[in-house]
Amino acid sequence: MKRLLLVAVAFSAFIAVPVLAALPTGAKAPVFSATASRSGQSFHFSLADALAKGPVVVYFYPAAYTGGCDLEAHTFATHKDAFTRAGATIIGVSADSIERLDKFSADPDYCAGKFAVASDPHGKIAATYGLKMVPPQKGVTDVNGDPVTHGFLPRTTFVIDGNGKIVAVFSSKTDHIRPDQHVTRALEIVKKLK
Repeated sequence: MKRLLLVAVAFSAFIAVPVLAALPTGAKAPVFSATASRSGQSFHFSLADALAKGPVVVYFYPAAYTGGCDLEAHTFATHKDAFTRAGATIIGVSADSIERLDKFSADPDYCAGKFAVASDPHGKIAATYGLKMVPPQKGVTDVNGDPVTHGFLPRTTFVIDGNGKIVAVFSSKTDHIRPDQHVTRALEIVKKLK
């Protein structure tokens, strides 16, 4: 419990940093490709390919194996079948290394092999969506006690329709919603797109 409190306090420092101006609803979603992982296996993810199949939920998150990110990943995994029934693809994006994401994507307590998570180590993908990476924070450790040495992307979710248009954007910072609420909100929206 003490470790979780320390992680929460450390993360409050970077959560307070402004998100910049995330791309708005109605904007064309920037197409990207990235190295991603699903079920512990690295592969090439293409947003264009995913959009050819239907809507996509692109969610940016600070770091694997940290409280809110773990809850969000677990909630996406729990609701994955409902997203699939709605025809939607889920892709998480963080600055974590692909090696770290290989573990996180396969972990039954988090992604559980149900959806992909992509590595954006320099925040280049996030920047195309109007998000600014927060520099690494000294002394931040994950739930395993390992140091988190990469920058943090602001928790922001984009729901993109099959035509590549952003139909919803929400952020924990500006919309004051919990990580698990990103999932339930995104699911409500993709169900309406079907």
